[in-house]
Amino acid sequence: MNINSLKTFIEKTWDTSVIPSLKRYITIPAVSPAFNPDWNTTSHLLDTLELAQSWCKSMALENTNIQIIKEEGRTPILLIQIEATTPDHNENILMYGHLDKQPPATGWDDNKGAWTPVIENDRLYGRGAVDDGYSIFTAVTAIKALQSENIPHGRCVILIETCEESGSWDLEYYIETCKDIIKTPSLIICLDSGCGDYERIWITTSLRGTIVGEIEARILTQDIHSGMSGMVASSFRILRQILDRVEDSKTGDILIKDFHTHIPQERITQMQETAKIIDTHLILDLPLFDDTSTMSNDPLQLLINSTWKPAISYIGAEGIPKFETAGNVIREYSKLLLSIRTPPTVDTTMPSQKLKSVIEQDPPYGAKVTYNLLKHASGWDMPQLGHLLEENINNASNLCFGKTCGFAGEGGSIPFMTLLAKNFPDAKFLITGALGPNANAHGPNEFLHLPYVKKLNLAISIIIGNL
Repeated sequence: MNINSLKTFIEKTWDTSVIPSLKRYITIPAVSPAFNPDWNTTSHLLDTLELAQSWCKSMALENTNIQIIKEEGRTPILLIQIEATTPDHNENILMYGHLDKQPPATGWDDNKGAWTPVIENDRLYGRGAVDDGYSIFTAVTAIKALQSENIPHGRCVILIETCEESGSWDLEYYIETCKDIIKTPSLIICLDSGCGDYERIWITTSLRGTIVGEIEARILTQDIHSGMSGMVASSFRILRQILDRVEDSKTGDILIKDFHTHIPQERITQMQETAKIIDTHLILDLPLFDDTSTMSNDPLQLLINSTWKPAISYIGAEGIPKFETAGNVIREYSKLLLSIRTPPTVDTTMPSQKLKSVIEQDPPYGAKVTYNLLKHASGWDMPQLGHLLEENINNASNLCFGKTCGFAGEGGSIPFMTLLAKNFPDAKFLITGALGPNANAHGPNEFLHLPYVKKLNLAISIIIGNL
């Protein structure tokens, strides 16, 4: 395997073909269905797949079938089937990514925007650049590089969806209907995760689950004059009392035991090593305001908090008007949107039910308190890599970055991984990605670190070529 030739091919492909295509992708406002009720009547999701399909065909992969699959009422997918170069290569590799995007958000720099691709300091800015537009281009380029050097590879299937940011609600259906193409993967490579720095391959060891729902407290049939305060309780104060049952507001600890689990010693050991690598950068890379601080000054504790402990975020509100339209009244209701991240090995079914029970029982002042579960998905804990695969990954990391790989859990979720682990219990997993420090997926100024992703692309090519 001529590493320099692979590197030259990949870098040239990125500079002349991938980056221009990624720029076009960024301009498509392909907001995920959960954030766009009109997704089925607009063409944005399909536009991203057609762009990717056209580019893939231009790469002229050998023994390949490239198809967009769209069924009525379901989000479309792109499915690429690449046959093994020789019968001796009996690996069956499934590679995954997605092309739907989070909403645009506010706060972008003046010269940047969600749908405006900008390259600055080797960073490609724009919504979807790192989450997860690069995945399809990386997967195809990795395989094409091997073919260009006549390096044999196993059978590869690339599945790109358009519903990941909404919980991947159509993927189980597509896995079942496309099972004759997907078959039984021996290795699953997911290119939708993070990296602790830009200096090595990072293997994602775990993903947290998620529970999203609405809590509402209603005390009146209409707003009334605030002069009546002291007679009627604030609906917001009622919510505060209810939420005190769920979260310790001083520490952030979740108080419902169903949300907690034992942390395996292997994961603690890996987090200790990761804390040494990242050290103070874990805190310095956060966009903290002025002299604010994190919940701990210990990098290890922050890693534990963000990967293996449950935590709640309040991500939306209703019934609370903006200042310019706020009357001096006691409002009839308050409503909050809650997002709870759960530990990787917790099945979210029971905690979701327990949460509703805790919230709705014995409401203060007899108020109408309701909890509406919107979605939930369990997390994922990586099965053993095995000596040969870990050695292969470390070899690629050393060749491309000069350092062995790092191991880190992710605080976010990729519902597809839990689904795949259930359907393919004997498969090995390599979950990795380019979402590194300050890349800010889901927020303003999202960017893809171009030098890093090119090296990661080379590493993926080496790993597949050495299977």
